[in-house]
Amino acid sequence: MEKRWTLSDFEIGKPLGRGKFGHVFLAREKKSNHIVAIKVLFKSQLKQSQVEHQLRREVEIQSHLRHTNILRLYGYFYDQTRVYLILEHAAKGELYKELQKCKYFSEKRAATYIASLARALIYLHGKHVIHRDIKPENLLLGTQGEVKIADFGWSVHTFNRRKTMCGTLDYLPPEMVESVEHDASVDIWSLGVLCFEFLYGVPPFEAKEHSDTYRRIVEVDLKFPSNPIVSSASKDLISKMLVKDSSQRLPLHKLLEHPWIIQNADPSGIS
Repeated sequence: MEKRWTLSDFEIGKPLGRGKFGHVFLAREKKSNHIVAIKVLFKSQLKQSQVEHQLRREVEIQSHLRHTNILRLYGYFYDQTRVYLILEHAAKGELYKELQKCKYFSEKRAATYIASLARALIYLHGKHVIHRDIKPENLLLGTQGEVKIADFGWSVHTFNRRKTMCGTLDYLPPEMVESVEHDASVDIWSLGVLCFEFLYGVPPFEAKEHSDTYRRIVEVDLKFPSNPIVSSASKDLISKMLVKDSSQRLPLHKLLEHPWIIQNADPSGIS
């Protein structure tokens, strides 16, 4: 029988972040001394936002996932007012903060992250899970600096969100902007946007006005800045992922065979 957790099984430490539905804390499981992160969600806020069913589904999905580049959900428990998710602690924190600090990443580092994420997405898609929300804010870094997909839709956002007015809009593929049917290839598009942002420090379709970002996405108005100087192989890869017709986007297994990935990515996944 699976263990029934309660709050008394944990020693709660410093806050790691806070957001819409609650807070995240560092914690130690008393028996094993295992360090974890505990996400505390308030039932009243989940009810108000009508996301309880979504939470149940996402927890169900994430608790069965086992991949080095996907944050583990060890279990959950609840009391009268709160739901607690026991998560793997990603010791090196948010990738977003790392990107802000560095402005942009080297090609080796970017390729290592992209290859790791492609492998994680191949695993997810094999389990019929589409992530739909791959962006720097939803990625964490483990002890070895390995990238981990952390957010599965019931997002409790950490302290500093993206400052652009349109947030996630930058990462939406044309088919979602135009509200037509979409499939797993939405994740390929988002990975292409991510690769661009890793190398240039800004997302490719960013614009001052919402409407301009929409237009640039729908038209795939892709322009590569001249600075920093980035190899033509990386631009080739990005161009093959950011394709309007979703059936024509570079499949993830082909991405892993792309010359830019082969030349730059560290196979260990440690950047």
